[in-house]
Amino acid sequence: MASSLLHPPLHLPPTVALQLSQQAPALLQSTPSSISPYSVSSIWSAAESAELWTIYENLMVSCLRTGDEPSAHLCLQRLTARFGADNERLMALRGVFQEATAKDDAALKTVLEEYEKIIAADPSNMPVTKRRIALLRTLQKPTEAIGALNQLLESSPTDAEAWAELSDLYLSQGMYSQAAFALEEVLLITPNAWNMHARLGEVLYVAASSNEGGADKNLSESMRRFCRSVELCDDYLRGYYGLKLTTKRLLKDLATNSRQSKSETGLPAPDRKTVERLNELATAKLSEIVRRNLNGEKGWTGYEKADIIAAQELLNRDATPIIR
Repeated sequence: MASSLLHPPLHLPPTVALQLSQQAPALLQSTPSSISPYSVSSIWSAAESAELWTIYENLMVSCLRTGDEPSAHLCLQRLTARFGADNERLMALRGVFQEATAKDDAALKTVLEEYEKIIAADPSNMPVTKRRIALLRTLQKPTEAIGALNQLLESSPTDAEAWAELSDLYLSQGMYSQAAFALEEVLLITPNAWNMHARLGEVLYVAASSNEGGADKNLSESMRRFCRSVELCDDYLRGYYGLKLTTKRLLKDLATNSRQSKSETGLPAPDRKTVERLNELATAKLSEIVRRNLNGEKGWTGYEKADIIAAQELLNRDATPIIR
């Protein structure tokens, strides 16, 4: 159980989070209730470790996810006793607790006001600044959230997480070119993040469907981004899924739009034979992933069930082989 608590709790499956929260009372009883930050003996104590406080923090969030507010509050109390109420991270965690236990929007607005008071007193408090942005989004205030994120990025332009959140907000408002730009900034910071390459491919594919900025240009660039994602991660299902979608659509469009494609993009249009090969590669790889996952083969069971189902449905829709 402790190993699960050393990972970000929001990435844990709901079943695992439930198991952790159910064992919270026993875990809290077996760990020290308080360790003085000024005690010399605590420096050499086996109980005083970074892992212990990570466990408390992640256990608190897991308990909030499952409605165990008393255990979550106890975790927060112990963290506060150790690090102090003025600790920036603890201020944000206290806000998380207040947001999770808020009964209505009025209570959430009260939490938002508290965030704004903290930021007014200390504009450099990054954890609370990010919680405020998240809460603005929860309260259906995307314009204010976008403005706050842009302001944050002016002072912290290398925050990949903030750029990714900004992209997601732009996408929710149908601002595809802005969403793609924000993801390009993410990739400048983390160029080998295959999931971000695939995410950019998804945004460009949606933009192509809406005809924003030139459908041919966006579709071709989407295919290239999916290619890069699977180049960086050979077994990345979402990358192959996106590659299958884009190549299938390109094969339909290339014959009639090849000349237009060249003029819009300023780049050579994708070669039909190359697109066909990429389509075949995506089909073969998706089939392999689905088959091995369903057979329970070792090393092929870590995919989300919903992704496997979606891949299988895509393959079933396109079961007719390509005729050369």
